[in-house]
Amino acid sequence: MTIHKIKSSTRSNTVAKPLVSRDCGPAGCEVDWLTSKRLETQDDIGAFTDFSLEQGWGDGLPLIPPTDARVRSFLSENDRYPDEVIAKMPDSSECTVEKIVINAVMAGAPPESLELIIAAIEAISEPDFELYGVNATTAPVFPGFVVNGPVRDALKIPYSYGCAGGVATKANAIGRAIRLIMRNVAGQVAGVTSQTTFGSPGRLASILMGEWEEKSPWAPLAERRAGVTGNAVTAFSTMGTMNVLDTTSTGAMAFLEMIGKSVSYAGANCYSPSMEYSEMTIGINPICAEIIAREVPDIEDVQEIIWKSAAVSADWLQSLHRGQLDAQGRVREDGRIYATPEPKDMVLFVCGGLGGLHALGLHSFGSSLSQTKAIATAVPADEVQAAE
Repeated sequence: MTIHKIKSSTRSNTVAKPLVSRDCGPAGCEVDWLTSKRLETQDDIGAFTDFSLEQGWGDGLPLIPPTDARVRSFLSENDRYPDEVIAKMPDSSECTVEKIVINAVMAGAPPESLELIIAAIEAISEPDFELYGVNATTAPVFPGFVVNGPVRDALKIPYSYGCAGGVATKANAIGRAIRLIMRNVAGQVAGVTSQTTFGSPGRLASILMGEWEEKSPWAPLAERRAGVTGNAVTAFSTMGTMNVLDTTSTGAMAFLEMIGKSVSYAGANCYSPSMEYSEMTIGINPICAEIIAREVPDIEDVQEIIWKSAAVSADWLQSLHRGQLDAQGRVREDGRIYATPEPKDMVLFVCGGLGGLHALGLHSFGSSLSQTKAIATAVPADEVQAAE
């Protein structure tokens, strides 16, 4: 029997580099670093929103006009040259800091969120994230993000009640900025470059949440996955959210079995013959995590228990579907088809409110593998000069 293992990313650029302040202030420099084409339009949100839709930049929600002054002001509060190339997009276009800032301004994201946005773009641009497939597929998939470290509180990234959507913080604008970059730089347009059948509300502002590290009995997600401590972001692909409610179980094994069986259903991408492998991202709320950890303190054991329950019987499937999966070696000796190749591919983190026993299922696109990136920290220029 062949077991298809999910490979790890071949790139390990997860160390947060120090940045040196090198801006010229809102008034700009003697040499104009901004290279984007200038267009004349009204500095009015309503008028600009209509104009953006005519030009193909908008997402249907109100946009802030990215005037020279606003873009320069945003840059002046950060430590990046606007022409710095952050990533190559699926069509080989270059995503520069300037393009990121323009979209961040339009979305209403705060200037202090730039390094988080940059780390998120770096993560989804890794080859193993397979952004081209995420952009083009018929599925409703979009990138989701889990943030670790003190930056969660600094940017008010929700990780408690309502963390997957509905909390009134600028995390919504930050997620929307990333989505606008995917539209305007990476070129994801439904019915044109994207064949998504239904789409998803997540394609407006994504899912940007934190891990409630202080309530977790395990090490933070970024540390477990990539050895990154402190500020970091993990990008994963998801079809949307699935709630798992269990008010009946009283012990760890019962909770984990319920989670595994709930996220496992035959129509998920992870059971498609077109996908040889998959990941599954699962958020466990703090109350449930505490109960689980008392009986199962090792996170790897938790992953394995969920993994064993996250399987469907091959007999459930019609013969053609079952035959294709069997030909790939995905029907195991016990006659079951597992959601992911190995227990490690169950990506677990702690989040959510304290009002009940819930888990959050975030189904993968399939061929997109989660990526973790450290979030860079700025170092004042005078401190660097003093060190030299």
